[in-house]
Amino acid sequence: MSPSESENTQAKDAWDANAAFWDEQMGEGNDFFNVLLWPSIERLLEPKPKERLLDVACGTGLTSRRLANAGASVTAFDVSAAMIALAACRPGPSNIDYRVVDATDREALLGLGAAAFDGALCNMALMDMADIEPLMSALAVLLKPGGRVVFSVLHPCFNNPATIQMGELEDRDGTLVTTYSVKVARYKTPFTQFGIAMQGQPKPHPYFHRPLSALLAPALTAGLMLDGIEEQAFPPDNAGGTTPFSWNGRFSEIPAALIARLRRTA
Repeated sequence: MSPSESENTQAKDAWDANAAFWDEQMGEGNDFFNVLLWPSIERLLEPKPKERLLDVACGTGLTSRRLANAGASVTAFDVSAAMIALAACRPGPSNIDYRVVDATDREALLGLGAAAFDGALCNMALMDMADIEPLMSALAVLLKPGGRVVFSVLHPCFNNPATIQMGELEDRDGTLVTTYSVKVARYKTPFTQFGIAMQGQPKPHPYFHRPLSALLAPALTAGLMLDGIEEQAFPPDNAGGTTPFSWNGRFSEIPAALIARLRRTA
């Protein structure tokens, strides 16, 4: 088994173990999803009635249900059979076809159908995949000419696994002021680090950090064109989170998430 295959197995096992917790905590979305991600996803993807859309690494089906509620016919898949079982049990539209497929297996992906999809979404999952080249290569085949794929990730510059959130207290002319910032010790070189996506998560999972160049290179090599990008931070009045340094309005000038659109041009 190659290192990437071993890492991919670790990721699959972790998400199988975390599936029930994730479904219970995430449900139909949290602040990170509803405030930072979904408005940009909806704006960049523009799901339309009667389109065929692919939901890559769909987890327990949160985004699948959103896309289906927009009237699209959705093929949704995840490497975790436990996630897919929970997604299929949740009430929602009937126009979703849930499947267990490994996004790092190009041949399995191609079995979904060449030029079969108007668009695709991969929400907060590329950093959970040991290898993204097979997916990007396959998407260039699965999408119709002109079809688009939107992905969202933790911002690799400001919110990677090595980022440390900080608060510094200073006396400004007699007023105590706390400045919130992030310290980034690693960025340029890809690395893998285990962590938790949500406090209380039963089992840590591997994060696969990639700088922007490594994140985009497989898509550009496959012939997909980058034609939309947004960097999202919480508005200053957002007070969400469970810890003193949770991502919220304290970090309103630092984007926690990056959302981008790629398009098949030929």
